[in-house]
Amino acid sequence: MVLIASAVCTKSGKTLISRQFVEMTKARIEGLLAAFPKLMSSGKQHTFVETDSVRYVYQPMEKLYMLLITTKASNILEDLETLRLFAKVIPEYCKSLDENEIAENAFNLIFAFDEIVALGYRENVNLAQVRTFVEMDSHDERVYQAVRNSQEREAKNKMREKAKELQRQRMESSKKGGSKSSGFGGGYGNNSSSFTSNSNVGDTANYIPEAPAKTTSTPSQKTTAAGPGAMKLGGKVRDIDSFVDQLNEEGENIKSITSSNNTNVISTTSTTTPQIINNEPVHLKQEEKLSVRLGRDGGVQNFELHGLITLHITDERWGKIRVQLANNDTRGIQLQTHPNVDKDLFRTQGQIGLKVPTKPFPINTDVGVLKWRLQSQDETSLPISINCWPSENGENGCDVNIEYELEQADLELNNLQINIPLPMGCNPIVNECDGEYQHEARKNMLVWSLPIVDASSKSGSLEFSAPSSKPSDFFPLSLSFTSQTPYAKIKIVDVSTVDDQSPVKHTVDVVFFTESYEVV
Repeated sequence: MVLIASAVCTKSGKTLISRQFVEMTKARIEGLLAAFPKLMSSGKQHTFVETDSVRYVYQPMEKLYMLLITTKASNILEDLETLRLFAKVIPEYCKSLDENEIAENAFNLIFAFDEIVALGYRENVNLAQVRTFVEMDSHDERVYQAVRNSQEREAKNKMREKAKELQRQRMESSKKGGSKSSGFGGGYGNNSSSFTSNSNVGDTANYIPEAPAKTTSTPSQKTTAAGPGAMKLGGKVRDIDSFVDQLNEEGENIKSITSSNNTNVISTTSTTTPQIINNEPVHLKQEEKLSVRLGRDGGVQNFELHGLITLHITDERWGKIRVQLANNDTRGIQLQTHPNVDKDLFRTQGQIGLKVPTKPFPINTDVGVLKWRLQSQDETSLPISINCWPSENGENGCDVNIEYELEQADLELNNLQINIPLPMGCNPIVNECDGEYQHEARKNMLVWSLPIVDASSKSGSLEFSAPSSKPSDFFPLSLSFTSQTPYAKIKIVDVSTVDDQSPVKHTVDVVFFTESYEVV
């Protein structure tokens, strides 16, 4: 089968979108499309019509035609099967079959057409695969975003701690030496040492220079410098502090710190999480990602867990090994081993080993050896439940109560963050909060964060009032967390050699995180 082009046109012959799959001039394609309405015969029920050079295969769709232009040598049965798939794609992206809807979703339709046909030949895909390919969802991107959000939260916490420490040092120095001499003589040396120890607070800094302090000045010069000059310097510092406060109110996390020579530094902190160094030549990583979609009135719309164990070996001496697992999960998790892994060995003894014991595992590469999947509609499967209850308060606003509860007592969730959308320009009034909250005005978001949620702090609540709002403004609500406790009751017990079953030193890294967790 050679498919020349696909098109959606009206019954009057107007072409709405067209996708060409082979090398051909624009004039030639336009001529073929223009000839199609003239070849249609009224009163006859056909699905194709032919000319001397091409074949038109079409399907009526209300006021439209889904049209394929193929060569006459193509298989008509394959043409019709491809036509049916094209016809299914149209309502997938268009709510109604009219000209405006087709034009509005033209790019999505063209992308979907490209997934069905490549260089004139039909790809072996179905509608679900086309939908997935057009979405262009990237697991690596989601993992990167999750890591980046975690790093940003840690950077904010460190920034707050540094700011409190610097403020405390500034107050102590002002009590000891007084504000008049804090930038000169012995006070300069003390401030210099304190600033040096914290000089890495920000990655980039913009310096606002002041007149440099002279350490060799005479007593009379000190008195002169401590007069109007010091007052002017203090005035500029106050201006900068007020400017920073204004930016913080607008949602920018910016800190102002004073350096050793009273030079003001505006810094936005950016730190990275220290990476785990694998000291042992055998390293295993157990990773799980969770996707959950909940209804605002209750019920699980989607629950899907994906898990993977990867093996990384850096020394060829330990290539011939077996990994002992313990599977105590009874929730119907679907397990699947790598094709090169001995399935009988895994089923009978719970060990991961190669089918050919004399062959070693690949060296210096991540090898996925076992993956699992769990789908459920049961609310008891949730690791944590969220209840958002907005109610109108009769004053053109809403009172919102949100509570969480840890459903799996054996889990320990870190960096739990709940994002609550707000109406544009809304300034919420928080009445009660377990943990910390932050109003990000530029994103119209109220962020509720808790560093750890476990059996000792399994529930918490947030109450706030939002003027000029309605209950639907606070959805979809999303949350994210990470954990070093796996969701599935699958544990890496031991690693041993194939030959003499001697134990092998190894490290294990366990991470459980949310890919998406929404209340809609």
